[in-house]
Amino acid sequence: MLRYFCCDHRRRAAVLASGLNGIDYLEVLDNDAPNNSDRQLILLVFLLKPLGANGLDADNIQIEGGERIRDIQVTEIVTANDSVEIRLRVNQWGDYSTYTLKIVEGNGPPNWLDPILSAINFSFKVDCPSDFDCETERICSPEPTPTPAINYLAKDYASFRRLMLDRLAVLMPQGFERNPADIGIALVELMAYVGDYLSYEQDAIATEAYLDTARKRTSVRRHARLVDYFMHDGCNARTWVQVQVSGNNSVNLPQGTQVLTQVPGQPRLIPPDSSQYEIALGQRPVIFETMTEAVLFPTHNQLEFYTWGDQDCCLPKGSTQATLSDHYPNLNAGDILIFEEILGPRTGHPEDADPSHRWAVRLTQVTLMADPIGGQFAEPPNNEPVNVTQITWDDADALPFALCLSAQADAVQGEQFLANVTVALGNIVLADHGATIAQEFLGTVPSPTLFKVPVAAGDRCQPTVPNPVIPKFRPGLATGPLTQVTAYTSPPSSAQVAFQRQLGTALPAITLQSELSSQPATWRPVRDLLSSGRQDLNFVVETENDGSAKIRFGDDRYGLRPSPGTRLSATYRIGNGPAGNIGADTLAHAVSELGTIQQIRNPLPARGGQAPESLEQVRQAAPYAFRVQERAVTLADYAAAAERHPEVQKAVATFRWTGSWRTVFVTVDRLGGRLVDAEFETELREHLERFRMAGYDLEVDGPRFVSLEIEMLVCVHHNYFRSDVKAAVLQVLSNRRLPDGRLGLFHPDNFTFGQSVYLSPIYAAVQAVTGVASAHIKIFQRQGIPSKEGLVTGVLEMDRLEIARLNNDPDFQEQGVLRLQMEAGK
Repeated sequence: MLRYFCCDHRRRAAVLASGLNGIDYLEVLDNDAPNNSDRQLILLVFLLKPLGANGLDADNIQIEGGERIRDIQVTEIVTANDSVEIRLRVNQWGDYSTYTLKIVEGNGPPNWLDPILSAINFSFKVDCPSDFDCETERICSPEPTPTPAINYLAKDYASFRRLMLDRLAVLMPQGFERNPADIGIALVELMAYVGDYLSYEQDAIATEAYLDTARKRTSVRRHARLVDYFMHDGCNARTWVQVQVSGNNSVNLPQGTQVLTQVPGQPRLIPPDSSQYEIALGQRPVIFETMTEAVLFPTHNQLEFYTWGDQDCCLPKGSTQATLSDHYPNLNAGDILIFEEILGPRTGHPEDADPSHRWAVRLTQVTLMADPIGGQFAEPPNNEPVNVTQITWDDADALPFALCLSAQADAVQGEQFLANVTVALGNIVLADHGATIAQEFLGTVPSPTLFKVPVAAGDRCQPTVPNPVIPKFRPGLATGPLTQVTAYTSPPSSAQVAFQRQLGTALPAITLQSELSSQPATWRPVRDLLSSGRQDLNFVVETENDGSAKIRFGDDRYGLRPSPGTRLSATYRIGNGPAGNIGADTLAHAVSELGTIQQIRNPLPARGGQAPESLEQVRQAAPYAFRVQERAVTLADYAAAAERHPEVQKAVATFRWTGSWRTVFVTVDRLGGRLVDAEFETELREHLERFRMAGYDLEVDGPRFVSLEIEMLVCVHHNYFRSDVKAAVLQVLSNRRLPDGRLGLFHPDNFTFGQSVYLSPIYAAVQAVTGVASAHIKIFQRQGIPSKEGLVTGVLEMDRLEIARLNNDPDFQEQGVLRLQMEAGK
């Protein structure tokens, strides 16, 4: 009787509930046989119910099948009325094919036995060693669909239309209506249009598949990332903003306060969320926002310098200290001041002030003190002390030019005394380009609506698990360009450090807020998702050349994928690139309700706004970026890695065996000849750590300085003073920066490791000094080592770890000596 292969055996349960019986399963005793001679000769047939009064003998059992061994007969049968087991012995074992055991009575199954469950298939060789599963795999799979013939030359509307009409002519040889108004032609042309569109999409994808041909910024970014090149999207500008306030109390300015460029017809203070604010935005001003909160004091609006009673004074170039008139107890280290020339030094008119004479400094020390005789310089004089405040700022903020503090006007202005030519401005806060857009709704993450066609499984009884097609959810921002910002540490180590930024570290100024089942969460932007874990709430913003931006989430492996039904909103800033590089005194409005704000201005121009990297720049740079050595193996590698530090002029590395392992000694020459102290040694070792090979220690050394001894005879022209010429020669041969910006001949930055010292540049420098008639060098040697070799050869050779030095400092004569003998002249 025909037996179907079914996954649900409902008939077995029905037989158990009825008065019929049936075969449940069959076992062949092989390894479990009583003795080896009985192996595969004893069959155990198990029924669903006990046999009862229904008797069976050997004639009721038939065994069919077999290929090599056939006609197997039952020689013995053992049954019991209260047992479901029937024990059979056969005359011989079978082969490896499948046999069928049937219980029969006459020409068919007994009437007490279910006809379907009256037979069972089995094999004599189930216990035989095999590398495969003993169960036969049964598949009821559909017939494979024949692959259609595809004409790959069909790529546009006309060829697709021709292809479909030819196919219809084959399928419908009796004729096909070719009237353009026919519905069949309309459908053909509609599908040809869709095919043409999909063909264009294929070509577009092929174009974006290569760095050289890609046109979309997102494609170029991803290609560059494959070779470890991070494409940047520019950076926003920053500027210092002065907020002048009135009153007697301090004023708290919150972080994120918007400052606008000049908008005609608008007041100085614009209330937020007001009609005035909307009108101002309609004029498309450049918007900056304060980066930190600030405490403002009315007394810090303008601070005057104190010159200790002297007149016609200036703050020289390179200064890092000054004195302010009066006490300023609220002025602290870390505060920013801007020095500004507000009067013309010759006329006293504000319009004649030099706008380039403005400089920002970060205070490192503030000391309140008093001038005990300061009252004698007052009008009228008195004997009272005058309160002053001594301020010191960071060396990195040293003045790049001299500032006139007080002056004597010219004769046209009556030669009047001009005080406070330059003042210090307080209440300074850093602001950067970009306007915040809060809580913009991006949409709800959709649920899957499509599922992939399942592949035919080996076991059709296993339920097919739906494999959903994850819906594409890449929400875009409504406005742009998105602001790109770098990290900011408040307060900065110096005023200039606030503008030293790495474009490669810039991130978009955006955060996402998600809500699912009343569970809010905040998502943060990253440069890429390769470093994100499966539970990290990170995303990537991908921008295009038109400034539009789309958000890409993770895939539950690299970054979490938002669950279907999640509602997303974004808070971000717009404004980026060179558009924020506004000039000085262009910010004029504050979006605030603080009525004590009197004036908003930016004394210095905004800077740092950088345009996004162009596609062509990436195409040129990305293929070679990965060639940059990011590990140190050889001595040259360690030296090159050390020279990547911004304070290192030159480096030399040396391998040394230190007892148990090798140690790399990196000898560095710092810019400006500064010492390699413990602090810098720690900083440089941390810088080199990522380049260092495992198993190698690192040590940082300073150079071996070689002090020089030079004695020179200088003949002065008869109409020049010897003292003036001597001072000029000493200045030219000094280790300092000259007033015109040039470096003295023996400035530390002019010499480095292994660099020889020649006589000819010394002669050339001295002969160029006005008033020098001639010069003759009498001694040219290493200090303390008398030798004529340098004079003979004209050069002093240096070893690979040695640097020549001539400081000519009377307090440190061991650092080199220069002696001049001046003859003739006055």
